[in-house]
Amino acid sequence: MPDFMDEALELAARGRGQTSPNPTVGAIIVRDNEIVGRGVHTWAGVDHAEILALKEAGDAARSGTLYVTLEPCVHQGRTAPCTSAILSAGIARVVAPVEDPNPAVRGQGFAELRRHGIVVEIDDKFAAEAARLNEPFIHFMTAGRPLVTVKSALTLDGKIAAPQDNVGWITSATARADVQRVRHFSDAILTGIGTVLEDDCLLTDRSGLPRSRPLLRIVLDSQLRIPIESKMVASVERDVVIVGTSAASPARRRALEHAGVEVLIADGTGGRTAIDQVIAYLAERRYLSLMVEAGSKVNWAMLESGIADKILFYYAPKILGGLESLPVAGGKGRMRRADALLFDRVTLHPIPPNEFAVEAYLVRN
Repeated sequence: MPDFMDEALELAARGRGQTSPNPTVGAIIVRDNEIVGRGVHTWAGVDHAEILALKEAGDAARSGTLYVTLEPCVHQGRTAPCTSAILSAGIARVVAPVEDPNPAVRGQGFAELRRHGIVVEIDDKFAAEAARLNEPFIHFMTAGRPLVTVKSALTLDGKIAAPQDNVGWITSATARADVQRVRHFSDAILTGIGTVLEDDCLLTDRSGLPRSRPLLRIVLDSQLRIPIESKMVASVERDVVIVGTSAASPARRRALEHAGVEVLIADGTGGRTAIDQVIAYLAERRYLSLMVEAGSKVNWAMLESGIADKILFYYAPKILGGLESLPVAGGKGRMRRADALLFDRVTLHPIPPNEFAVEAYLVRN
């Protein structure tokens, strides 16, 4: 007998990058062991996966089973409650792996269905996979801020840059393509002004896949030094935010704003930008995830402050050695081994033939 939740999860995965600030959801309707309706949520404000599956199934949905990757919504948002449509369609049974963490739903959707006689089953076997698909959404709904991932490409000895010539790439084209995939799943990307001045980077999503909202590009630049002729400013389409301080030149701010860049003033300590204000800015606008692709100092600031939630490090089979090559995390660092930052839930992702990525989560005190 087929496991229909597998297919529902596959459907949900097709919507990744196309649903923010909403969750990624897949739905399948089964009657007499045959799939009669399928749906996957994409753009915010468009029908949810359950509604699409019900529309495809039509009258065949009556007395059927709905397999859905997240608890159906019970509140009126941009669309009508999915629970109302499920009840009207005559669905007899609903199977889902996880509750919706949104406080407006969180168990209430299941309760509403049960009150009207629908059998609700929680399929724990798929809970981890379903949660993984919606990791940014779940994190945002529980923590109230975006999921922050520090991504870097580094050598086996933990170096991200040589002291003199940094022409070329550390990792392979295969690894870099995977980075584009991860960028596609992110709502925003952040770097420091040092990286922009060194690389004149674009920081765009080059996956070629459709998105629900543009990838927001953010640069920490306390003195607003980013050149007007830089690739990032030249390519702005209401998707670039430069974070400066009140000490920056008003003329520079006016020039950037005239070029179409949003300037956010976030004064921190020591003349630096305040990263926590950047996170608050993103949370207010419901950006679910932030990917950090920066240099050594910004990486350490993100990790040491606890703003970062996880790391995604791509390792190449190379060693730079020496004391002058930049490590992945610079700054002051920790003075004692006992004070090292700790990580758990470590996952190794092979990248054939000779590379790999390490994904891990920062342990909170």
